[in-house]
Amino acid sequence: MKITVDEDKCCGAGSCVLAAPEVFDQRDEDGVVLLLEAEPAEHLRPAVREAANVCPAAAISLSEA
Repeated sequence: MKITVDEDKCCGAGSCVLAAPEVFDQRDEDGVVLLLEAEPAEHLRPAVREAANVCPAAAISLSEA
């Protein structure tokens, strides 16, 4: 799995951080998503899928590689 984020779409809701804190964080100054791990370990993938699904701005894209 490979993760990409569109910082321009991100609204700073923080849903991704709540769902997968090992993979996502937020910038302190504006709350925009920070991707900590672009290719997460297998055990993190369900949480990453959940994060992408709950993102209100659809700023998280997943590709299976």
